[in-house]
Amino acid sequence: MKRAASITLAIALSIQLAACAKSKVIDGVEYKPYGIFNEEQHHNPNIEYELVNGNIVWSIILFETAIAPIYFIGWSIKQPVGKKVPEGQKH
Repeated sequence: MKRAASITLAIALSIQLAACAKSKVIDGVEYKPYGIFNEEQHHNPNIEYELVNGNIVWSIILFETAIAPIYFIGWSIKQPVGKKVPEGQKH
């Protein structure tokens, strides 16, 4: 039982260190990645976000741990990429 707990803790710590989502500074302001649990805190409607494919892959690979998918999808599934371009200015 101790071994399983140790392995789970090691996986959880390594996931936090190896998460693929990154913050981005845009016009001097740092925007953070978000997931379904912290979307209200970090989502900005004027910023363009994209799905983090690495976190999706890790969630699938480590689905049996239950910790990995909750972490990746809950807190870091989308990352900022830049400002949104207004509809009339898109080419």
